[in-house]
Amino acid sequence: MEMENQMESQKGRGISKQDLISERTGSLGCIGWFIVILSGIFTICLAPFTIWFCLKIVQEYERAVIFRLGRITDRKAKGPGIFFVLPCTDSFVKVDLRTVSFDIPPQEILTKDSVTVCVDGVVYFRVSDPIASVANVSNADFATRLLAQTTLRNVLGTKNLSELLSDREGIAHSMQTSLDQATDDWGIKVERVEIKDVKLPHQLQRAMAAEAEASREARAKVIAAEGEMNASRALKEASLVIAESPSGLQLRYLQTLSTIAAEKNSTIIFPLPMDIISHFMRK
Repeated sequence: MEMENQMESQKGRGISKQDLISERTGSLGCIGWFIVILSGIFTICLAPFTIWFCLKIVQEYERAVIFRLGRITDRKAKGPGIFFVLPCTDSFVKVDLRTVSFDIPPQEILTKDSVTVCVDGVVYFRVSDPIASVANVSNADFATRLLAQTTLRNVLGTKNLSELLSDREGIAHSMQTSLDQATDDWGIKVERVEIKDVKLPHQLQRAMAAEAEASREARAKVIAAEGEMNASRALKEASLVIAESPSGLQLRYLQTLSTIAAEKNSTIIFPLPMDIISHFMRK
């Protein structure tokens, strides 16, 4: 907390967090140096035994932050490989630099248009500054998880339901930017944020399904009406062509009979011109 307050007070003068950490790694004082020298003499005198307590190893994906009498010894973390510590005066904390992923628990959120939805997501982050992650926050992993939950609620609370369903990529990018800025002082780099699932109330799901079905039925009726209109125009053009050539109507009759005969029907209807029927009716 003291380091955070100093960092905030020094921002106006353009001092970075690395400069502030270097200030904190200053002189140990006379008593501190006396203890360190005494520990060094003790280590040299009992080297065959103390050497096993002085040599430490960290993996390729780890770094070690060394504290000497409670102060950070260097502005850069040690590792990977072998490094040396003084017994009795030095302690160290291992920091894992690998990318960590965690699920954001489902959050019930009230959207901008007053719709309650349940949203969950996943966050990928890693430690970019081991010293800041140890010195500036007590538990960087737990703090990032809590901050991700509140950021999810804050970001989605400013979105409409339609934006939430259609613009997931934009929402995820906005969350990543907010988290990355907030966790920068903790030495955390947020690499990726994704929205996993959006659960709607069952009544809202049924209402949206009914709306979509009605919209599809309306489009189907419009398409059918357009088809009838196009068919009527084609029939009108065909009637005009047949009216210009009376023999064309007879050919059409014959084509219809041929089509009926191909279907193996037992009943065949012969269309007759009305002038022939009227001639027999006069008799």
